Order: sequence, then C-alpha cells, then structure tokens
Amino acid sequence: MYRIGFDVGGTFTDFTLHDTATGALHHFKLPSTPADPSRAIADGIAALLESFAIAPADIAFVGHGTTIATNMVIERKGVPTGLITTRGFRDVLEIGRQVRPHLYDYTVRTPPPLIPRERRVEIAERIDAAGAILIPLDEAAVLTAAERLVAQGAQAIAICFLHAYLNDAHEQRAASLVRAAHPGLYVSASSEVLPEFREFERFSTTAVNAAIGPRMDLYLSNFLDRLLALGITTPPYTIHSNGGLMSIDTVRAFPVRTCLSGPAAGVVGAAEVARQAGFPNIVTFDAGGTSTDVSLIEAGKPSFATARSIADYPLRTPMIDVHVIGAGGGSIAWLDDAGALKVGPRSAGADPGPVAYGRGGREPTLTDANIVLHRLDPTFLLGGRMAVDEAAARAAIADQIAAPLRLTVEQAALGIVRVAVSNMSRAIRSVSTERGYDVGDFALFPYGGAGPLHGAAVAVECAIPRVLIPVQPGTLCARGILLSDVSLDLVRSAIVPARADLWPDIEAAFAVMARQAQAWLDGEAIPPERRATEIVIDARYQGQNHEVQVRGATDLASFLSGFAAAHTREYGYAVADRPVEVVNCRLKAIGHIDRPDPHAALSTGTALPRGRRAVCFDDGWHDTPIYDRPALPAHAHLLGPAVIDEMSATSLVPPGWSARVDGFGNLVLTIDGGGVS
Repeated sequence: MYRIGFDVGGTFTDFTLHDTATGALHHFKLPSTPADPSRAIADGIAALLESFAIAPADIAFVGHGTTIATNMVIERKGVPTGLITTRGFRDVLEIGRQVRPHLYDYTVRTPPPLIPRERRVEIAERIDAAGAILIPLDEAAVLTAAERLVAQGAQAIAICFLHAYLNDAHEQRAASLVRAAHPGLYVSASSEVLPEFREFERFSTTAVNAAIGPRMDLYLSNFLDRLLALGITTPPYTIHSNGGLMSIDTVRAFPVRTCLSGPAAGVVGAAEVARQAGFPNIVTFDAGGTSTDVSLIEAGKPSFATARSIADYPLRTPMIDVHVIGAGGGSIAWLDDAGALKVGPRSAGADPGPVAYGRGGREPTLTDANIVLHRLDPTFLLGGRMAVDEAAARAAIADQIAAPLRLTVEQAALGIVRVAVSNMSRAIRSVSTERGYDVGDFALFPYGGAGPLHGAAVAVECAIPRVLIPVQPGTLCARGILLSDVSLDLVRSAIVPARADLWPDIEAAFAVMARQAQAWLDGEAIPPERRATEIVIDARYQGQNHEVQVRGATDLASFLSGFAAAHTREYGYAVADRPVEVVNCRLKAIGHIDRPDPHAALSTGTALPRGRRAVCFDDGWHDTPIYDRPALPAHAHLLGPAVIDEMSATSLVPPGWSARVDGFGNLVLTIDGGGVS
C-alpha cells in the first residue's frame, strides 16, 4: 500500500509518496495552478501513479496541506459576508482594540472590516457575563436579518452574540433558524468556531471563517472530484494550523483552522527528522517560492500559540508558532524611491514566476539572482524537468538593478542575495534571540526550495553553529503530513479564581470537552487504543490582561506549581501569594494513525562530483564541484565550495564550510573549525 502527502504552495505543489511495504520515499513537485489549485494536485498524483505503476485502489492515505485559506484572507478574496449580532455590538469588528499599526506613522491604516457596516445587523437578545439570559432571543428578528443580508448579496453569515462562549443557546438557535430558512447559505456561529472570551477576537475569527468558508468548500469539492476521477476513494485529510490532521468535513466547518496548514506540516516534519538525527533543538527555516516561515523547536517540541494576525486580521485558534515574512525564491528585487535595493515582500509566484522560467515574468527575483551566480543550475531545474533562461535573468537584473546602481550584474545579484538573507535572518532572530534563547544551543534546519541554498549564509548572520538539511528539503511539508496524527482542539472559557472550592468547575469543563473529543474521535473511526488527549490551561495573575499556558495539570497543586514555572519562564518572576485566575481550558483530541516509519535509501558508492561549474560567492568565482545528492553515501565528507543538487532543492556549501552526510542521509554543515565565527 501507499501513502501520499502533498502541500499546495503559492509557487509549487510538492508531493511525497510513501511505500509502506519497503518504507521508501519518493518525491515530486510541479508548479502550482493558482486559478484552480486542485488541477496541480491531480496532475501530480496522476504522475506518481503512472511513474510507479500504482493502482488507485492501493492508495491507503491521502493528506494535504494548503495555503488557500491564508491567501484568501491576504488577498481579501472571501465571499460577501453578513453579521448578525447583539443589539449595541454592531461595530465591534470596526472598533477593535483601538491600537494603531504604527504609532508614529499616520499613513499606515488599519484594514477595513471584513464585513462592511451595511451588512452588520443587530437583533434583540442578551446573555450576561455569568451566562444567564437577560433578554430572550427575538427569533423573528433573526429571520428578518437573514433575509435582509441575503438580499444584499451575502453568501455567508457570521452569528456572534455577546457572551456566547458561556451560553451558546441563542447562537445555536439562531444558526438553526438561518440554516433552515436558507439551506445554501454558509453559516458560522462563534460558539462553534471559537468559544472563548474577548469579543473582538471571537468576532474577527468567526467573520474570517464565514468569509472563506464557501470558497474553501468549492476548492475541496473540486479536489474530491479530481481524486475520484483518478479512482482514489480513500477519504483525504487536511493538516491544520496546530500540526494535526482533520477530515474534509471538519475543514468545511472550520476553514479558519487551516490558515497555517502548510507551514505547520513542515514544522512537524522538521521536528521528527531532527529528533531522529539527534538534534532536539532547532530553528526551522522554510524558504519557499513566496514566503519564509520560521519556528523554534526546543527539546523536540514545537512552540505553540493561540493567536496571530493574518493580513492584520486577528485570529484566535491553536497553532504552531510560525513567523512568516514575504521572502522566498520568487521575491521581487526592486529599488525604492531613495534608490535602495529591496527584496520582497512582493513575489512573482507561480504565475508568471521568475524571469528565468520563461513564463512572462519581467521583474528580477531572488531565484534569478542565484541563476546568474550559477548557485542554481543555469540550464535546468527540478531534476531536468524545467528549462531556465540565464540570459533573460541577466538582462532583467542588468536593466532594473545593476545599471541604476552602477554595479556589475554579478555585484547586483550578490546584493539581492545579501538583502534577502538579511530579511530571512531577522525572522530567525524574532523567534530565537529576541525571545531569550541562546542560538548556540540550536541548529538551523533549512528546507523548502530556497532554504538549503541560503542556509549557511543565514547561519552566519544569526551566529547559529550548525546547519541540518534533510533529504529532499523542497518537499518536507508534504513529508510532514505523513508524520502527523489526526487531532482536534477544543476550548471553553472558565474565568474563575484557582481555588480549591472552584476547582470542580475546571474539572467539569474538561469533562464536557472530553465527551466532545470522544464523540469526534468516534466520527473519525479512531480505535480506542489509538486515542489520546492533552490538556492546557490558560491562566494569569488576577489583574493581568494576558495569560500563560500550563500544560498537563490535572489537580490544583500541580496547576499552581506549573503556573509559577510558566510565568517565570515567560516573564522572569512569580509571586507566591498573588491569586491566580483560570481563563481558558483547552483539550486536544488525538488519534494516532498507522504510519510505518518512512526512510530514505542511501547510496553505497563513493562521493564523486558529476561535474564542475564556475559559481560566484562573496569573494568571487570558484571552480566548484557539483554533486548529485542521491549518489552521496552515508558519512561522506565534502569540503566547500560545493553545490549539492537534488530534485526539490539545491544545497550550497560555501568556501570555508564543510558538509557531512549522516546515517539518515541528512547534510550537516559547519564552518571549518566546528562552528560559526
């Protein structure tokens, strides 16, 4: 049997095929099709089936990661959406937190509300801060509001009532009325999407979920139709932002939980590969065609967050803590009004792509610079499947960058690389040194199509002593999907003091979620022996505004000691006699899937280059050996300069660096002498 994982990126769609009988992994990638992402998915799977003579019935698992939801939010391509809310709270989405994006720059504006004011309707109902009903739900007003919003063109409706996280009776009734009256309408209730306190974040997350829901549903339908056309009938899974897998039905209900789908898969894969290789502490560095995603893994565990902003819209949903910047192989190089060289955040993407791809791109990119420097093969990429045009790349850099700056083409290309590396390094520091971590205890883990090409330079910039590059780094997100479990995150707000007389309320909240978790796992057909749960409590000192997370506490004593440790780690102190307040109770339901251990087949030959070419580094051109990575045996040792090619990525070993192949096929890079100087 076979398992397929794939990740739909902004530039490429990546695939990993796992033969469960032999453990072998096979990798493939092709340009994404932004107009219909499911087309690239179908083309890639069809190519794998044909290449390895696989019958569709032999596909036992299909898992995918996607940036579709994120891109819809960033590009504001959600459907027209309406809001039904409590009287007096129509403008919560617009008022927000009254925080300016940039304190001293009045030209920077907050984004417009995702739902305009004319499509936000108030009705009579009210639940108080204890969950008691003050004003009954006006059911006729709900139906009238829905009719009005549909008449205005709304294709989705968000229902957000005050204090619905404590008592969801009104929201659930309103949602059922709207769904019955308008069966084709997409409806999101905040008590289903995010049953947490803090009205603005709850309203915003629910509005995003509603706005992207219909188009995500269309994408999923196209995706399923294409799988069926290929003869694949196994139900597919989607990885969500917390690094677990969800069924298609769950994604349809909660598409907002996939806003970091692809990056989360990469972090899961990186954590497992690095753990196996003996590197429990790593900083992940996923540089693709459009963006760079970085995260920190300590003691084999990724960092997690419960809130972030996408295109300045706040979202609250459990997620792996990934910092994203607009820097990738497709990032466009340009000159600002003062003549300074910039790289990104705009990207050439998959269409038209870099100039060298010959698909209509006219603006030079980071990929074009690496082709001009011969760090990338100046004739073919993707293992020979994609021809590139070095002359076109040189001309674009010469005309738009080199000539205005009075530089040679090579100097301009080196400048583009240096600026991009600086941007990537700032992202690395934001999750490491700026949070108090000593990067000397970590290895840099670059992956994605552009990560291994710039890994050594970023390591120098950040003073990280080692670089660990996995096998087929350009498809690691797809591989990470094959290493993920099924999971669902549940949350209930319970804002109570942490006292012995009130602790039963906390236990009751977890008991309710435990029943919900078991019901969900029943629906996912997870056998009892493969089930697990993890609990987390968000808590704070009374009077504080934000919380720290306490994991695994099952009684009051362990919770209080865990809180003191967490608060000390986060803020540097704990106050022994200050009352502690529980805010949110979180439970993660996990279904461990059957996943035989995949591995890469290693060569038993000798590390010999397949050829040589001149490659430009910071100190000029070097006659450089070119190696095929699949031909490198375990424990091979290479001295820089060297270029190591494989289908999904190119790894660069600069002069003064060395690389060795470990027993799992990973490349371990260090500066000669053992570390970064």
